[in-house]
Amino acid sequence: MTESTRLSLHVPEPAVRPGDQPDFSNVEISKAGSVPRPEIDAAPETMRDLAYSIIRVLNREGEAVGPWAGLLSDEELLAGLKHMMLLRAFDARMLMAQRQGKTSFYMQHLGEEAVSCAFRKALSRGDMNFPTYRQAGLLIADDYPLVTMMNQIFSNKEDPLHGRQMPVLHSSKEHGFFTVSGNLATQFVQAVGWAMASAIKGDTKIAAAWIGDGSTAESDFHSALVFASTYKAPVVLNVVNNQWAISTFQGIARGGSGTFAARGLGFGIPALRVDGNDYLAVHAVARWAVERARRNLGPTLIEHVTYRVGAHSSSDDPSAYRPKTESEAWPLGDPVLRLKNHLIVRGVWSKERHLQAEAEIMDMVIRAQKEAESHGTLHAGGKPSLRDIFEGVYAEMPPHLQRQHQMAGC
Repeated sequence: MTESTRLSLHVPEPAVRPGDQPDFSNVEISKAGSVPRPEIDAAPETMRDLAYSIIRVLNREGEAVGPWAGLLSDEELLAGLKHMMLLRAFDARMLMAQRQGKTSFYMQHLGEEAVSCAFRKALSRGDMNFPTYRQAGLLIADDYPLVTMMNQIFSNKEDPLHGRQMPVLHSSKEHGFFTVSGNLATQFVQAVGWAMASAIKGDTKIAAAWIGDGSTAESDFHSALVFASTYKAPVVLNVVNNQWAISTFQGIARGGSGTFAARGLGFGIPALRVDGNDYLAVHAVARWAVERARRNLGPTLIEHVTYRVGAHSSSDDPSAYRPKTESEAWPLGDPVLRLKNHLIVRGVWSKERHLQAEAEIMDMVIRAQKEAESHGTLHAGGKPSLRDIFEGVYAEMPPHLQRQHQMAGC
């Protein structure tokens, strides 16, 4: 009898640690314009390669090239740039407010602005996003009032959620932004259920699910893929791969699949990877997936390859688990600067106009912040009464049910 080999557990390790030289040599970046654009109704098995390449439109010279280019006008691109700049300025002021003790908690979007801002412009009124806490750009790009966003973060008298959510966990049915859950990944399968309900009703509205790379390790992610593929739900399944979960690198959740998009292949779902720092590419891929869902052709899984420049939250110190200069080495660049350079190349923008816009946008954000801070605290004395706690939690019983309830002696 041969001697058995002793087993050992494999634990994925990041390529670099704090103090090491940043290294992204393992990120295979496709040449801008080189990845083909399938027909909307193409069979999933004909596009398997898209789960391993990265769809890019903007090249190093700031030009838009390839089959995914040419879908946006100059006016739409300028609006997109301003949305990303607005989200970045909003971030800066809210993080400062947190440091000043004006709110307990904040989560930045720095480096990821193109993902949500570009995606939102591919949707229609009535479509529903099931986001995580780093998709405020969906609201910004839909012209959701800045003051209302800040009221929720400050939990003041004008907070539309009446202090019943953590800061940054927004909610707006009118703007297609489902209540953000602090329990990560639950919204992914909920989006599929919402999309299935829309199909059952014969409606025209689709859903978009959002999840981070770390949360794909949770069972809800896989449940969503099962139901979306089985029932061909009209949903776009977005994985925002920003390289780092709360404090662990993407390899922990990705395992041996190679890419997050590749997880969709086993379910027969079209799976695409896109340069998440390229506004034009994100929008083009989003439009492709949205049209596919709208034509009743089923779900699409999109992996947005991007980088979380800031900390996971205001409670996090990324220097404890990654090199301090890693964000500077990220090979896909800054989404705001890349779109700015593209518009300059097109002759519709300039460095001077950009500086002016930065000042104008920051002034707008500061004015909104002053207005939000002018509203008093939500509860007198800072503490809610029992009525405050339970008001709105339970629905009012309709009159006919109240009468039945009384007749039954309850």
